[in-house]
Amino acid sequence: MSNKTNRRSFIQTGAAVGAGFWAAGGVTPRESLSANEEIRFGCIGVGGKGASDSTDAGRAGKIVAICDIDDNELGKKAQREPDAKQYHDFRKMLEEMGDSIDAVTVSTPDHTHAVATAMALQMGKHCYTQKPLTRTIWEARRLGDIAREKGVVTQMGNQGTAESGLREAAAMLKGGAIGDIQEVHVWTNRPVWPQGIGQPPAEEVPANIHWKEWIGPAEMRPFSAAYHPFKWRGFWDFGTGALGDMACHTLNMAFMGCDLLNPTSVQAITSGHNKITYPGWSEIVFEFPGTDTRGPVKMVWYDGGKLPSDELLKGRKTNDDGSAIKLASSGSIIIGSEGKLFSPNDYGAQYELIDGKAVDVEFTRSPGHFREFARAIKDPSKPAVSNFPDYSGPLTETILLGNLAVWAASAPEKMGEKIMWDAKSLEVKGTDAYDFIVKPNYYNGFTEI
Repeated sequence: MSNKTNRRSFIQTGAAVGAGFWAAGGVTPRESLSANEEIRFGCIGVGGKGASDSTDAGRAGKIVAICDIDDNELGKKAQREPDAKQYHDFRKMLEEMGDSIDAVTVSTPDHTHAVATAMALQMGKHCYTQKPLTRTIWEARRLGDIAREKGVVTQMGNQGTAESGLREAAAMLKGGAIGDIQEVHVWTNRPVWPQGIGQPPAEEVPANIHWKEWIGPAEMRPFSAAYHPFKWRGFWDFGTGALGDMACHTLNMAFMGCDLLNPTSVQAITSGHNKITYPGWSEIVFEFPGTDTRGPVKMVWYDGGKLPSDELLKGRKTNDDGSAIKLASSGSIIIGSEGKLFSPNDYGAQYELIDGKAVDVEFTRSPGHFREFARAIKDPSKPAVSNFPDYSGPLTETILLGNLAVWAASAPEKMGEKIMWDAKSLEVKGTDAYDFIVKPNYYNGFTEI
């Protein structure tokens, strides 16, 4: 069934998609700019994803400062932003340029998201931070708390949140298109970087790399090209693996539509890992309690080539071209009492009802993901949906709990310990053995945020 038939969409100007915890109404900027004022940006990380994030910032306002640990990336951005002051250490940038910066983008490796974002928030700066919001669960909660306290505009870089298709699908789920939600299955084709490997040997630091600034709050170690660039994602100390990297996208629609908050337990089976890097593959089972609007829900996450059964698509007769049904390499299926909703891509923006019934829904159309952030800075009545306190913080908490279960499943192909979770206190029930996974230790002069 096409998602374009028998549907009625409404453009709302003052509300987020449908209703619920993700309505994003709880954050009011400390001080909004007038419609005619230029937003002054400081960009932390301008290579990789930071290249496009800083480009978006430049379109939305004026970039006055740029920061990167790689001289080559800094030089590239400086060619496009010759008036921006250049830095290697974000702390120095914020200390020296704080009075000249209204908003900050943070597009660094996962382990520095929290410390860079927290410093900017504490200074009253609006923050756009790449996904996952943080490397650990406690940091995600903490950034939400600071953002709410300071009353600043925030947004995480899970761009699919702005897609009308994702918002419509979530509204369909909330509207009962497939009945009572029972199960959720989400999978990804990641990792596409090395995992399941050991500690790499030390190498000489390239002349263009400022290694101390790259390490940031993590425990110091020698440089290796196995870390920078990009491949840091597979290391426990720096990244969040396939789950942390992609679930902020691929789980996003189901999270929004099914209110997948505060799991009570999580358990994983993996290919095995040495607690240096994440495993080559994992399957993780989350259990969510019932709420006022739905019953209990089981969710299963798959990565590293693992997939749910094609039987989950039973009821969908053929592909559009008449070929046999197979699952896409990334996607999600939400199973209800009266049907299923299938999305064959990472962003959840394309979807199909299987044995379900389309319902009339209301949802807010976004002007574009980064534009939504910039608009909120100037107009507090239109907050960004993926703000830290109400949406992206809770989403990140849910996702990263899965990595806690992965840590406990280090033996190859053997179900790990079932983690019983107290979401309110951010504690594993009955043990403190996992505290360091929940809340990080900071090194090299960085203190608790």
